[in-house]
Amino acid sequence: MNNAWVVFEDEAGQSMTPPRARTWGRLGVTPVVRVRGRGSGRVSMAGMTCYKPGERSRLIYAVREYRGRKDEPKGFGWKDYRGLIVRAHIQLGGPIVLVWDNLRMHLVAPLREFFAANTAWLTVFQLPAYAPDLNPQECVWSLVKRDIGNLAAVDLSQITRVVKRRLKRIQCRPELVDGCLTATGLMLEG
Repeated sequence: MNNAWVVFEDEAGQSMTPPRARTWGRLGVTPVVRVRGRGSGRVSMAGMTCYKPGERSRLIYAVREYRGRKDEPKGFGWKDYRGLIVRAHIQLGGPIVLVWDNLRMHLVAPLREFFAANTAWLTVFQLPAYAPDLNPQECVWSLVKRDIGNLAAVDLSQITRVVKRRLKRIQCRPELVDGCLTATGLMLEG
């Protein structure tokens, strides 16, 4: 597909339980961070890094909170992915070559039908299994989660605010999005 945007999609999440992280402490004293609200929710993120020779790189994302309530979706469903793809098409204003992993939700029949109905502007490629090093969106998640290990969040909305703020900062700095593509070793040629 000529003149198309190459769009890499991936998902990530962050729970109230922070990951183990390195920090400084006094010699012989192990630093301990107490966390309240352990296990009470999760922030799910879906993101797309978008590249086209001669154009500024873009980051498009969606964030959702899961608080553990009955009948509340734990993550993104096929309609959410469809909506994100349509939003990317509108924002980018052109055809899309979508590259994403083999997440089970990416392979459901309604999404396959959506892809088949939109071949005029959408081409989809599945990444091979266990190939996060080929997806620049993984680098974005690394940038977002940097130092979150030292965040002792009071509630889920605090994590959501931090995640959204970091995503917005990356979104406003296309050179970071470019660096994520460079880190994969992949190159786009015009």
